[in-house]
Amino acid sequence: MTTERKGHTATLLADGRVLVAGGIGSAGVLASAELYDPRTGSFSRTGSMTTPRSGQTATTLRDGRVLIAGGYDGNAGGDALATAEIYDPKTGSFSSTGSMATARQTHTATPLPDGRVLVVGGEVSVEPLASAELFDPATGIFSATGSMAARRSRHTATALADGRVLVAGGSDGSYVASAELYDPATATFVATGSMAQARGGQTASSLSDGRVLVAGGNVMSHEATIASAELYDPATGAFSSAGSMTVARDSHTSTLLTDGRVLLAGGYNRSGYDLDSAELYDPNTGVFTATGTMTASRQSATATRLSDGRVLITGGSTGNGSELVSSAELYQP
Repeated sequence: MTTERKGHTATLLADGRVLVAGGIGSAGVLASAELYDPRTGSFSRTGSMTTPRSGQTATTLRDGRVLIAGGYDGNAGGDALATAEIYDPKTGSFSSTGSMATARQTHTATPLPDGRVLVVGGEVSVEPLASAELFDPATGIFSATGSMAARRSRHTATALADGRVLVAGGSDGSYVASAELYDPATATFVATGSMAQARGGQTASSLSDGRVLVAGGNVMSHEATIASAELYDPATGAFSSAGSMTVARDSHTSTLLTDGRVLLAGGYNRSGYDLDSAELYDPNTGVFTATGTMTASRQSATATRLSDGRVLITGGSTGNGSELVSSAELYQP
């Protein structure tokens, strides 16, 4: 990349390029953004965000634009932002849009079937949030929607095939096992089955059959990363064991491949060491197996599946999180 980054976002655009934005660089929180072009294998700068951000969300809208929301700018004690902006690939520029009702970082943003975006949880002033809101691209406005039963940060939010959103785990001060479902038809959250293991910082991937694979994360009660994984079945509303990864991971990436397998890469382990290892979960066998090793160890990197099925991994940090990474690499399934 043109700039080293961690805590950034990487978003696939309709034309196959990838928008990489914000994060933390050597000089602090970044406003800069760049584009990866798979045809040339190179990064080039694009317009900068209106506000430096790290820990923001980036969500592709139906019209091809990208909504960037929240995060923090490194000022005022590193507190969260309520502002949001939109990147237009046609002009290569960012412009401000309506602000969220609540400032947030470590939140989630999930596109809904009707084109709106559900923003859930996160934290402000180190306090986890239960509130949620909806962004309407037609008006550029955020509006409040039903709140979760639990406060959550470092949780996951996964769109299900029926339009509902599964919100699982995270921290309300200590990590939780509970999960709940947001129903756009009623604009409310309802409890669903709990995970067997409380966790935050995990990944959640929608599988081809509609189930959701939840893997890894951290258990704050004894400050340990975990290798265990679970499957959520929307048909039953229950979680079941999916075995364990070959390595315990937190702050890793999880990417659904075109053949239905899931690539889990990087992160850090129980000893706090950054990982260069990767592995594959096969839903047909229910087994995790090691795959090729990355060229660099990385935590807080991004992984984006390209139009041709390869996976672009960018940035992150290494050296127990102390050294920022500007390199990128491609995984070929």
